[in-house]
Amino acid sequence: MRYIFEELDFQLTALGDISLRRRSEPKLNGQIVYEVKLGDEFLMSSLFTDAEVQLAELGLGLLDANDLDIVVGGLGLGYTAAAVLDDTRVRSLKVIDIMQPVIAWHQNKLVPLGQRLGSDHRCQLIQGDFFDLAISDTRGFDPAAPDRLYHGILLDIDHSPEHWLSPGNEGFYCLAGLNKLSLKLLPGGVFGLWSNDPPSQKFIDLLAQVFTAVTAHVVKFDNPYTGGESSNTVYLGKKAA
Repeated sequence: MRYIFEELDFQLTALGDISLRRRSEPKLNGQIVYEVKLGDEFLMSSLFTDAEVQLAELGLGLLDANDLDIVVGGLGLGYTAAAVLDDTRVRSLKVIDIMQPVIAWHQNKLVPLGQRLGSDHRCQLIQGDFFDLAISDTRGFDPAAPDRLYHGILLDIDHSPEHWLSPGNEGFYCLAGLNKLSLKLLPGGVFGLWSNDPPSQKFIDLLAQVFTAVTAHVVKFDNPYTGGESSNTVYLGKKAA
């Protein structure tokens, strides 16, 4: 069997060198895997997307409205965004990512979901700092309508609430930051967060000071490298109606 390894793109960013690569996985009979690295650190892999999908499905599952307007913080390989678009109730989706190279991967169809996201008129990819926009008093996620409110805001950028890609993100994960974010949600709207770590009671208690019906879902999935199961966490909270 012939195996491949390709670096599809390599760019310098303010957060460090970011690279996109495609390779065969010998443990899975040569299945093609897409991976993203920031410096020497793995950010994401197309092998492990269960929790990214569940972030969208669980979050939107708490909404009983139609014509939904959704924001996703963090584009990555696009699995959360694609799962949002799978919900026929969604009217608009804005995906915010600080790294223009990541957006370009999708626009140039270098990743499997680039065509899917680019061909859906409901989806807009926006280069920007999600955290800055989330806590801003004067700017919102829509440059044309900064005061616009949303039914759902789903976040998948940092490794966890305690493990950030950039030290500057820390200020979001506090009472003041989450309160600012809640002001950008419609009454009854949902905030969801992906985490690579097990549920944190400290963070659950913090969310409960801002949102109602706070839950932490452990999403388990098979891991071919360990031969067992791994898990991520999806936090959810609703804004009071």
